[in-house]
Amino acid sequence: MKKLTCHCGEVEAEINLDGDLQKVLQCNCSICKRKNAVMSMVKNEDFKIVKGKDKLKLYQFHSKVAKHYFCSNCGIYTHHNPRANPAMTGFNLGCINEINTFDLKDVAVNDGHNHPLDNK
Repeated sequence: MKKLTCHCGEVEAEINLDGDLQKVLQCNCSICKRKNAVMSMVKNEDFKIVKGKDKLKLYQFHSKVAKHYFCSNCGIYTHHNPRANPAMTGFNLGCINEINTFDLKDVAVNDGHNHPLDNK
């Protein structure tokens, strides 16, 4: 179990990680390239907000399917539910104290700029 917190500590989540991180990535879609976060993913049932749900703000754009969450106090992106797979939760690895994102090697890039759902 890993603990995720925003910068001010108003939002906390518990993440049930089965062993090591399965997938570490960045995304080049219009919002992710601006926030420049290193992320990982778990099934929705493995991500639980335990404090500050009322402090979270939801941001949606374009198709309004993906849900991006930010702390309303400090502005930090904590997690999201991606458009391509809403049953998953992407979370900001920078919000987990014991993970130094600068030490991560071979971070994959998800091509959200050319999203497959936009090509239908």
